[in-house]
Amino acid sequence: MKLNCVVVDDSTIHRITIAKLVSEHPDLNLVGDFSNASETRNCILNKAVDLLFLDIEMPVQSGFDLLDGLKARPQIIFVSAKSDYALRAFEYAAIDYLHKPLTKDRFNKAAQKAIELHQMKKETPEEEGEFIFVKSNLKNLKIYIGRIKWVEAFGDYIKIITEDGTHLVLSTMKAFEAELPEDKFLRVHKSFIVNIDRVERFNSRFAEIGSTQIPLSRNKKDNLANAVNKASQSQ
Repeated sequence: MKLNCVVVDDSTIHRITIAKLVSEHPDLNLVGDFSNASETRNCILNKAVDLLFLDIEMPVQSGFDLLDGLKARPQIIFVSAKSDYALRAFEYAAIDYLHKPLTKDRFNKAAQKAIELHQMKKETPEEEGEFIFVKSNLKNLKIYIGRIKWVEAFGDYIKIITEDGTHLVLSTMKAFEAELPEDKFLRVHKSFIVNIDRVERFNSRFAEIGSTQIPLSRNKKDNLANAVNKASQSQ
């Protein structure tokens, strides 16, 4: 099965070049190419898109702006003439970061990463539940949503605390929060996101998960109470 791809670049020459590489690849299917974020967003909302080849510097809205406005994101391969954005790109769980001008060999290597990750997701047994992939120690790590207890900011990284241990991931809280189901997780503090189902008790200052007390920001108690109530009603 081919990956449905969209190419986004405000440069006509670069857009045509990337679209041609996609069309020539045996495991990729080009479903659209666009010069701006607005048209791209409409396409993603109306079609099944697996992989996005995304320029960063574009008029009106950047590639990052586009991603910030999406609730569900396809896999992302950034394409840019500058290396300045590489670190920020990994905050969006990018598969790869390609420099212009592209070579076919480098393009194919990036595409292969996306293909292999897509295949890994397909092969996961459904009974294991929802999961996401994060990059930890330069490897793609599969983490099951239900096993996450909480997420904690840690400088330029985040710590994901699960039943299986703690994983250190290069990301921002905002970027990782966007990857989590809104009905199952809540940002209770600038430095903490909790799995609502894991909260055992809470007051106006702390939420408790096991023996750990997680601080609540001002006025977050009511938000947590509402979230816990909704979760219990849906079970």
